[in-house]
Amino acid sequence: MKQFTITIPDGVTLDEKETKRFLAAKMYESGKLSLGQAAEVAGLSKVAFSEILADYDVSLINYPPEDILKDAAQF
Repeated sequence: MKQFTITIPDGVTLDEKETKRFLAAKMYESGKLSLGQAAEVAGLSKVAFSEILADYDVSLINYPPEDILKDAAQF
């Protein structure tokens, strides 16, 4: 797994575990990570990660509306 460092301004307090979960959820939402990859980044099982997605206003069903319309048009 790759690692990188983010510089945070002085005076900003971030919890490392919470930050990882937030980034994993948002990267999952944007399609950059699969559910399994995002769960790994967050340090959780897939089930546990699925359960916290709502905390970040992220839907477990990550299927763009355009794709739904395209798939529906095939029937």
